[in-house]
Amino acid sequence: MNSKNRQSQQSKKTFKWIIIIALVSIMILAFIVIANNKKDDEVSAITFPDIHGLGYASEENSIYIPVHDGLRVYSNGAWEIPEGETNDYMGFSMVDNGFYSSGHPGPGSTLENPFGVIKSNDYGKSIETLDLYKEIDFHGMAVGYYSHAIYVLNPQPNSKMKDTGLHYTVDDTKTWTKSEMKGLEGGPASIAVHQTDEKVIAIGTNQGAFLSTDYGNTFESILPNVPTSAIHFTKDNKLIVGGIEDKSVMYEINLDTQEKSVISIPKISNEDAITYIAVNPQNSSEIVFTTFEKQVFLTNDNGTSWTQIVKDGAAVGVQGEEE
Repeated sequence: MNSKNRQSQQSKKTFKWIIIIALVSIMILAFIVIANNKKDDEVSAITFPDIHGLGYASEENSIYIPVHDGLRVYSNGAWEIPEGETNDYMGFSMVDNGFYSSGHPGPGSTLENPFGVIKSNDYGKSIETLDLYKEIDFHGMAVGYYSHAIYVLNPQPNSKMKDTGLHYTVDDTKTWTKSEMKGLEGGPASIAVHQTDEKVIAIGTNQGAFLSTDYGNTFESILPNVPTSAIHFTKDNKLIVGGIEDKSVMYEINLDTQEKSVISIPKISNEDAITYIAVNPQNSSEIVFTTFEKQVFLTNDNGTSWTQIVKDGAAVGVQGEEE
């Protein structure tokens, strides 16, 4: 075989391998695109028809949000719908070993309506009814993260509460006590219980944020003239307040020193406002908040930068920072 033929054959072999490599590359690229599209479809399929609460699971270090048809969980940069019934949880409060809630049963639920007070020690896989089952649904309800002290804003008389207003229990609903609520001004819009001190509670109203250190019997104003739509106690004895001035704002109040500081938050619509706030009990620099218009923002550096993880009621992947 002369050199010209050998070169021709070698060129054909080289060209053949180039074609094979190109085809393999196209197949790999197509697989990646399909996989990414599938992932995007899965994320976009997770929606938030409404938002009824917010909190961190200490064991999983995950964010839980109850909506009209069950729970949504954010962990390691991704959203998922966990196991369990698709109940309409209201007055939802995460605690160190699960959650407490009120609400209504979802389709196919084994529970009856309304819930009264329920709890779950396995993040919704199973539900235990505690009190006032089939009697009442508490929308205004909060529970101490470690103390498990339960406070409710009772909307109507029931078999355990002869009057409306603030009531609490520190023995898992065996007994209830009515609070006097002296000094509280305005209509309650948000409620929070100290994580470890069962007698400390905060309520946000259209007149500001109010704090009680005696089981809600007397309140003092700690952030006057800032209509307060969301409120949260941190593990290190601080109170995070979401409110409205000329725009939506977030404050941190040190309950030991009474020092107040502003936490920078991303811009949200003037028609919108913060609805729920939660701080990671394992990392006080990690804050998440929700809004009326179903936006959810997360920061890992105490507000220096924010990532939007829900936009207009739809789950989104990790996005760029929001100013």
